[in-house]
Amino acid sequence: MLDIEEYSKKMKNAELFQGMGFNRILELKEDIVRFEFIVESRHCHSGNIAQGGYVTGWIDTTMAHLAMASTGFSINPLTLELKVSFFKPANPGIVTTSAKIIKMGKSTAFIEGSLFDDEGNLLAKGSSSNRLIPNEKFPERNYK
Repeated sequence: MLDIEEYSKKMKNAELFQGMGFNRILELKEDIVRFEFIVESRHCHSGNIAQGGYVTGWIDTTMAHLAMASTGFSINPLTLELKVSFFKPANPGIVTTSAKIIKMGKSTAFIEGSLFDDEGNLLAKGSSSNRLIPNEKFPERNYK
């Protein structure tokens, strides 16, 4: 089993996740993943509203990690299609994401993800279809 605190530190030290405002893993199991991000002014445009690309990235990151966690981190998911609906703006502060698997096969996964503010209000919801590629095809991306 993956050590959540250790993996959180690894993600926090990765340049990609630093730029996204990743803060910590709240839950990382085979059937649910929950992350915490810090929305900073650098993620925002007019009126302190987080830019939609960051919102999409937060949800996509969480969905991808669920695909990996559900297979014991034996695959790398490549996004084939991604759709996000925005319901309310994300503002500076803490936001959380969660993801759940809708359908998972041997080579394709369908996953849904959500973004919430610090009061639990749903801000955005996304869905993705992913091609599941065995880790041995990407040895430099081994997340274990």
